[in-house]
Amino acid sequence: MTGALLIGLGFSPLAASGLSLIANTAPVAYGALGTPIQGLASVTGLDPYLLGAMVGRQLPFFSLIVPFWLIWVFAGRKGMWQIWPAILVTGVSFAVPQFLISNFINPWIVDIGASIISMGCLVAFLQVWQPKELWLSPKLRTHDTSADTMPPPPPPRAKASRAEVIWSWVPWFILSLVVGLWGTGWFKALVNPIFTINVPVTGLHNMILKVPPVVAKPVAEGAVFAFTYLSYTGTGILIAALIAAAFMKFSPVRMVTAYAETIWVVRKSLLTIAAMLAIGTLTRYSGLDATLGLAFAHAGFLYPFFGTLLGWLGVALTGSDTASNVLFGGLQKITAEQLGLSPILMGAANSSGGVMGKMIDAQSIVVASTATNWFGHEGTILRFVFWHSIALACLVGCFVMLQAYVWPFTAMVIH
Repeated sequence: MTGALLIGLGFSPLAASGLSLIANTAPVAYGALGTPIQGLASVTGLDPYLLGAMVGRQLPFFSLIVPFWLIWVFAGRKGMWQIWPAILVTGVSFAVPQFLISNFINPWIVDIGASIISMGCLVAFLQVWQPKELWLSPKLRTHDTSADTMPPPPPPRAKASRAEVIWSWVPWFILSLVVGLWGTGWFKALVNPIFTINVPVTGLHNMILKVPPVVAKPVAEGAVFAFTYLSYTGTGILIAALIAAAFMKFSPVRMVTAYAETIWVVRKSLLTIAAMLAIGTLTRYSGLDATLGLAFAHAGFLYPFFGTLLGWLGVALTGSDTASNVLFGGLQKITAEQLGLSPILMGAANSSGGVMGKMIDAQSIVVASTATNWFGHEGTILRFVFWHSIALACLVGCFVMLQAYVWPFTAMVIH
């Protein structure tokens, strides 16, 4: 979606694709109303509020760095310094709310609150400050031939009226209000006791024991599927879509056909996500995560760095921070306990490191090429963002090392 927007603003296909992928990093851990955090909590048994708070002590630093990184990639160091005040306002106004909301409210509404505040602050700042030079080139500062493949610009259109602009924002306002409500703790506490179906898995529930050295004493593994169907993020988004469709005067038939069309478009992604979640459950109950965790414990002092990169690898392979957390969350917890590290810290590191792998996973690359109508150039997009992904992931790994050994107070469990 962002890539299509940038194309509409005149950016080259490579610039639109690459910049969208780089920007889609720091917010990923709290995406879809904190679904990655919830997935991590489900496989580790750790408190999602504590996991979300720990991620909120890691990613704000990168929420501040990424906007500078983004403009440097597009316009070079000189271009970046020309507009550094606006970049700083953007980064700070997202990073500070990201920290505050995740640590003192909940992990479900972090991205909604931080993004609204950041956009508002940037718009307000640009009312009183303007750059001396406007950068109107659609190309990247590096060799960018993708601009040559762009179709000729469409004929100029009449400027949209104020009413049309306001109405174009209505669906987004409705979505923000509904998912903001869905992400509150009191709403979940209100509806979950009523609209939840708990299904113990016959033949698996309490049939498997975890034993030393993985845990201090033998403990039975529960296997209960909690179907909290009303408080699911997807339910809130569906309700928001229905309300927005009514405002836009969609007919009931068109709503149903649009839903069916969407399901068809994402059918492969849904199957992939379901398969990865199934693999994560299998690794947990088969003991594979425990075996790998004991093996990774041999990394010793360097484990905070390599454990973070494990999260990066998981997202790069699965295309989802949630799937990576489900796949490696148990391993991170077990390894951390073996090494005397905080399992909250390493669980969060899996998610924080994973966000940097989002820009190179196959799913994101394909979505970027499709959104920009630059089909067949997925390899070019991957080569462009690959080293940025590795560099940012390594920076997250170094930061987690500092949290583990130099600034241990930042890894303390407080909420």
